[in-house]
Amino acid sequence: MNYAHFIKELGRGAEGAKDLTQEEAQLLYGAMLDGGVPELELGAITIALRVKGESAEEMIGFLAAASERVHALRPPPGRIRPVVIPSYNGARKGANLTPLLALLLQRFGVPVLVHGLLEGYGRVTSAHVFRELGLMPCASHSAVQQAMDGYGVAFVPLNVLSPGLHNLLSLRSRLGLRNSAHSLVKMLDPFKGGGVLLGAATHPAYMDLMRDILSYGGGRALLLRASEGEPFANPKRRPRIEYLHEEQCEVLFEAEHESLKALPNLPEECDAKVTAQWIRKVLDGQASLPLPLANQLACCLYASGYAEDFNQAKAIVAVEGNGLTTV
Repeated sequence: MNYAHFIKELGRGAEGAKDLTQEEAQLLYGAMLDGGVPELELGAITIALRVKGESAEEMIGFLAAASERVHALRPPPGRIRPVVIPSYNGARKGANLTPLLALLLQRFGVPVLVHGLLEGYGRVTSAHVFRELGLMPCASHSAVQQAMDGYGVAFVPLNVLSPGLHNLLSLRSRLGLRNSAHSLVKMLDPFKGGGVLLGAATHPAYMDLMRDILSYGGGRALLLRASEGEPFANPKRRPRIEYLHEEQCEVLFEAEHESLKALPNLPEECDAKVTAQWIRKVLDGQASLPLPLANQLACCLYASGYAEDFNQAKAIVAVEGNGLTTV
């Protein structure tokens, strides 16, 4: 493959650079994931894409290449779709409540796969919180499948799920910048379209890009504004939550903009142990679940097929979650 050709097209600067076609993007990214691109050319390509900015067509091609190479998982038997939660940012200010959402879904019998990184680089990752809750990361593909089929929830590190994407993510420590892989991992469904992806965007423009990419394949996804990059609803003020399915976008909840009447009772620190202790209290009914997270839980029950319609999903959370949800 002539990598100089790709670098020439991508590296002409923000104004002169040319976008790749979807087919070119898939071919190039496949080579990057397979470790076939020499280091010098790999660095040039990742920086050129960072400067130019990826188009939706390029990202669709990149995601197709990544999906072809991810270790596929079999959805657990039954009509309920598993919820896939990519967790890659961690928390440094507020508590990381991604594990709480996963365990609430498990309580309702919805299979949950969380994938992410073990190391937080100064942030509290979902892996850290899960460990405090007694849920250890799966060390192999077979262990992930076994956990999904039996326990109903699993955390899998990216290097187990997709070694190629993990290697590209690791370039940040050498180049000092994020690259396309940091966006792709947040749209990765190891069930190959059989899951419900929980997609979290860090800013409005990226939310538009994610909507275009996730709508293209016709799969199911819930899209919302991230909390410090994590895919749980801001417990203080609910973000807009969209349901993407059959190439349609259904707004389930609009964003809240009103002033807060009262602050929800949240962990006093973002440390993993304190967060895990608070999560246990919520699951035991000793602490209230913030309403935005209850709203997100209802969205997940609806999108996964646990509930027949959205009104039923909200009613289920209101009734069966009684004692968890704050008013």
